[in-house]
Amino acid sequence: MGVVIVGGGQAGFQVAASLRQGGYAEAIVLVAGENRVPYQRPPLSKAYLKEAMGFDRLELRPESFYAAQAIDLRLGETVTAIDRPAGTVALASGEHLAFDHLVLATGARNRVLPIPGAALEGVHLLRSAEDAETLREALQTARRMVVVGGGFIGLEVAASARAKGIEVTVLEAADRLMGRVVSPATSAFFLDAHRAMGTTIAFGAKVGAILGESRVTGVATQTEEYPADLVLMAAGVLPNDDLAGAAGLVTAGGVRVDTFMTTDDPRIFAIGDCAVFQSRHADGPIRLESVQNAVDQAKCVAARILGGSTPYDSVPWFWSDQGPYKLQIAGITSAADHVHAVRLPGEDRLITYCFQGDRLLGIETVNRPGDHMAGRRLLSGELRLSRAEIEKGDFDLRAHTAALAKA
Repeated sequence: MGVVIVGGGQAGFQVAASLRQGGYAEAIVLVAGENRVPYQRPPLSKAYLKEAMGFDRLELRPESFYAAQAIDLRLGETVTAIDRPAGTVALASGEHLAFDHLVLATGARNRVLPIPGAALEGVHLLRSAEDAETLREALQTARRMVVVGGGFIGLEVAASARAKGIEVTVLEAADRLMGRVVSPATSAFFLDAHRAMGTTIAFGAKVGAILGESRVTGVATQTEEYPADLVLMAAGVLPNDDLAGAAGLVTAGGVRVDTFMTTDDPRIFAIGDCAVFQSRHADGPIRLESVQNAVDQAKCVAARILGGSTPYDSVPWFWSDQGPYKLQIAGITSAADHVHAVRLPGEDRLITYCFQGDRLLGIETVNRPGDHMAGRRLLSGELRLSRAEIEKGDFDLRAHTAALAKA
């Protein structure tokens, strides 16, 4: 029977590729909802949106790869139900697929605010390549854009739009940018950066309605109206865990899994944006939206199916390109109670060390890729760093890491 993988994103692709690379000889079926071969999503809000690359450069592998690897790629198909007693999944086409192992890599979907006007022409979401193509075309003629949400996607698109000369306003309901994922110091850095690009940022801006008759003309908050001929709704995502929940698997903000990414059914795994797992890098169960997490969890599941016994324990890391600024994060910094930020010579570089007590939770860097890599090594558990060391005025993270590695 083999393995059925639900979801044609980075995580689903990686399971299939890793299984074949590891010598798995049984059938592999990869069910992908889009009519496109699996592709990279991060460039959609950056290089692809700015027309700096074509779709062929987004493809994780060309279509010929799947035939060569005997991976049965079902494009434009969806799984509608899981029959756990029978060990099968039902497809929208009416076909049923039997499995020895089932991998749920169903990802996440945009959170759509329940407000008037959300369906007007000129209001966009960004999750798929098709979304990016539609938004890219709209940016050609837009003059004034409102971005609802000051997270990674919203700020990446805002920077891309400003580079085209479009007037941009970002509406953020919270009191700082990227508040769920970065420290206040890094939020402040990017607030200054985006304002320097000419972007208007409004905090505490809870959107009440999208204005317009058939086409958008503006966005209304509780206190103001912002004119716009283009709106991007970037208010976060929700995990696609409905399929798992309907099958009786445990879900709570995502599909719950153990350290091997196994659900409460030992034949069924969940990985990537839809999975909630326990990590030593976080204080409680966590769901992560990153390429690193998707790829590493996929490799863990492939190894488990092949008979391995190593739990998932990767250091989380993320990145975001916003105009000329590359933000890179190693670790999970949201629980930090002590933050030490160093604005390095040159206004475009930053290192932020985030601690809980004397425990290093993570390091956030801007335009410092070498320091980011050093931070990942520290957080892997091989090396140590204390608050006292970094509070010395001349502390050099890369030199410190290199010295520890030699000791």
